[in-house]
Amino acid sequence: QVQLVESGGGLVQAGGSLRLSCTTSGRTFSQYYMAWFRRAPGKEREFVTAINRSGGSTYYGDSVKGRFTISRDNAKNAVFLQMNNLKAEDTAVYYCAARISSYSLVAGDYRYWGQGTQVTVSS
Repeated sequence: QVQLVESGGGLVQAGGSLRLSCTTSGRTFSQYYMAWFRRAPGKEREFVTAINRSGGSTYYGDSVKGRFTISRDNAKNAVFLQMNNLKAEDTAVYYCAARISSYSLVAGDYRYWGQGTQVTVSS
């Protein structure tokens, strides 16, 4: 069982930055592919970014390429999402997710989810 806990959300002005963290207990964190998704009000859950087990390979959704960066620290059982040049349309609840086999852009492929953290970008 993997329990994920997100933190770092908040209110920021457009053009600003935030860094989200997702931590988990347990000794198997390095076995999981990790991803961030988000859900804006009235919209479907959207893929944001994913990272492989070692952190050497990443993938980004088109809407965040060049602005967001995913990273992980397996020694600290943590994955991070650095968000720069935030826009009003980035406002959403951000979730981290984990799965064993590979990374995926499909939310339904992920078995483990955090509770989410709210990011609000004011224009």
